[in-house]
Amino acid sequence: MLKTFARAILLLLFLLVPLQWASAQGTRCADCHLANPDAPGHLYAWERSAHGQNNVGCEACHGGDATTFESFAAHRGILNSGNPSSPVNRRNIPRTCGTCHSGPFVAFQNSRHLALLQAGNQDVPVCTTCHSAVAAQMLSPRALEVRCQRCHAADRPGSHPEFPALGRRMLETIQEVRTLLREAQPQIRRIRDAELRQRFEEQYRQAEVPIIEAVNFAHAFRYEASEERRAVSRQRAEALLDQLANTARR
Repeated sequence: MLKTFARAILLLLFLLVPLQWASAQGTRCADCHLANPDAPGHLYAWERSAHGQNNVGCEACHGGDATTFESFAAHRGILNSGNPSSPVNRRNIPRTCGTCHSGPFVAFQNSRHLALLQAGNQDVPVCTTCHSAVAAQMLSPRALEVRCQRCHAADRPGSHPEFPALGRRMLETIQEVRTLLREAQPQIRRIRDAELRQRFEEQYRQAEVPIIEAVNFAHAFRYEASEERRAVSRQRAEALLDQLANTARR
C-alpha cells in the first residue's frame, strides 16, 4: 500500500514538474544541473547574473536542446570547450557573445587583440577575460589594470606598458558617468509635467549615447576616442543633473 502511494506521488510530480519548467524554458538546463551539481559555482554565478535574471539559458552559449529533459537528447551537439568548433572555445567566444552583444563585438573586430586571437595567440583577452564566463560582471578598474599588465608589463620591450593605466582610467570614468546617469533617472521619473519630463528624457538619451559609443571604443581598445566620448557624456550628464536640480527647486 505504501509503495503504491509513493508511486502515485512520483507520478504526480512527474506530471507537474514539466509544466512548471515549461513556464521558464531558459532555465531548464540549469534546473537539471542544479539537481545534479557537477559545477555548482558555475551555475550559481549564472543564476545571479543578468543572463540568469533575463532567462538566457545555457543553450544560448553551449548549444544543446533545452526543450527536453532526456539527458542524451539535451546534450546532443554540445562540444567540449577544447574543441575548435565549440561556441565556447576561446577562439569562438567573441562571436558567441556577439550574437547578443553586437555593438561590443563589432568594435572588438577592429582591435589588435582579435587579430592576434585568430592567429592562435591564447594570451589575448576575450569577453570572458573581463566579464567572467557566466556572471556577466565587469572587473574592477584595479583588477582590469592588473589583468592588462600580464601582457603589457613595463619590463617587456614593445609591450605598451602605458595601456594598463589607460584601461583602468577608462573603466573608472565610464563607471563615473554611468553613476551620474543613474542619479538622473529617478529624478526624471518624478516629474509630473509630461512635456517637461519628455524633454528631460531626450536630454538623458543625448547624454547616454556618447557613453555607449565610449564603451564600444573601449572594446576596440581605442583609448583616445573613448576618452573624447566619455568627456562629452559627462558634460551632458552633469548639465542634465544641474537642470533637474533647478527644476526641483521651483
